[in-house]
Amino acid sequence: MPPLSQGRSERPQFRKTRSRRPGQGNNRRPQPVLETTVPDHVESTMPEGPLPSFAELGLADELLRALEQAGITEPFPIQAATLPDALAGRDLLGRGQTGSGKTLAFGLALLSRLAGGRAKPLKPRALVLVPTRELAMQVEEALSPFARSLGLWCRTVVGGTSFPRQIDALRRGVDLLIATPGRLSDHVRQGTADLSEVMFTALDEADQMADMGFMPQVRAILDLTPEHGQRMLFSATLDGDVDKLVRQYLHDPVVHSVAPPTGSVTTMEHHLLFVSAEDKQSVVTEVAAREGRTIMFVRTKHHVDRLAKKLRSMGVEAGALHGGKAQSARTRVLGQFREGTTPVLIATDVAARGIHVDDVSLVVHVDPPADPKDYLHRAGRTARAGQSGTVVTLVTHDQRRAVQGLTARAGIRPESTKVRPGDEDLIRITGARVPSGVPVPEQEAPVRARRSGGGPRRTGGGGYGGGFRGGRSDSSRDRERGGRPRRVSQH
Repeated sequence: MPPLSQGRSERPQFRKTRSRRPGQGNNRRPQPVLETTVPDHVESTMPEGPLPSFAELGLADELLRALEQAGITEPFPIQAATLPDALAGRDLLGRGQTGSGKTLAFGLALLSRLAGGRAKPLKPRALVLVPTRELAMQVEEALSPFARSLGLWCRTVVGGTSFPRQIDALRRGVDLLIATPGRLSDHVRQGTADLSEVMFTALDEADQMADMGFMPQVRAILDLTPEHGQRMLFSATLDGDVDKLVRQYLHDPVVHSVAPPTGSVTTMEHHLLFVSAEDKQSVVTEVAAREGRTIMFVRTKHHVDRLAKKLRSMGVEAGALHGGKAQSARTRVLGQFREGTTPVLIATDVAARGIHVDDVSLVVHVDPPADPKDYLHRAGRTARAGQSGTVVTLVTHDQRRAVQGLTARAGIRPESTKVRPGDEDLIRITGARVPSGVPVPEQEAPVRARRSGGGPRRTGGGGYGGGFRGGRSDSSRDRERGGRPRRVSQH
């Protein structure tokens, strides 16, 4: 594994809001969802001057050696900002986009606080809640080397994987449990997970959990953890349901906001490419044939499969990712995309929410997104951790007004260009080229193993899929998730 570089990027600014005394009226005009705001009941801080080293932040020698072995030599701003408060036991909010380094920001703090203890059977000591199984697996991949350096056990509990194996792991004792809300709800219902000794909790991508309807389960899970335990919440936005969660479950939290909205990332270019309906497929094919790692977004699972098949017939190595595919197939497709053997990934919005892959140089909205948040989630797959990237939206004549309004609400000012297949502007913006035309052989689908063991069957509409207090588990929503990455990455 090559060393992971942590270049020190320019630190973006954030706006501090004025606190109100209890009892003051709230006549403020509601803030736009995507504006960078800080809840008015917390204090905002930022690291000043040169960033301290990991050693100066007070991490144990074992963690310092593990960081050095992973090629991580200096902290990201969000790590330098949050670690002192987290190590001191403060509840905190971390506002940062994908690629800002928040996985290690909360992970190193949790592991440091767990050092020296040991978990009892079925009673994890710390919990990380994430919205998708793919993200859970990536968090485990990122934190496991550091957990091992302290003699701690780090495990995942997610849908789509063996329930009995998860029970076995929980019975052996798990210090740090990484879970999706639905599957953890199932374990609580079955009595195979007891959260009464979870003294440290981190919620990652809290805004996505709210968007995906998981907040009832998240609140039910937090109700089962000790009220006086430490809680950390990381999110790209701190509004709406996320703000309600903060007010209910965090005690005197401090907020650290070190990342702008995706649309403000200076290393990201945004383009609207106006195409005719007749030319659109040819334009998509030429863009897909470019060099470099590309993610293309479409709205439906059927369109994902149809486009991937079309591209492969034209000589483009393209993989399809959506919830209709088996877990093993999703894992294989993502692995090939990360390794570069499949440079183009076609995905639905939900399937790609947990994808964190380095060096994605182009994001293509083949189908324009439904709303500004979807635009920013898609766009956030590129220009990560200070890298550059390009985001293009293909717009037919009947979509112009809607797409221009959407980008304006997202805070984006894209460059608009009319293109046709083979145009110089299309090549300049995307690197498009004519595909080889030699069909790519279809891969054989792996044989799915029979279910074994006594775990509950997962269904979309009932059984154990209903969680343990209202709402649905990730048995239905979490079908759209990906697989395990091959290397450590900071998110």
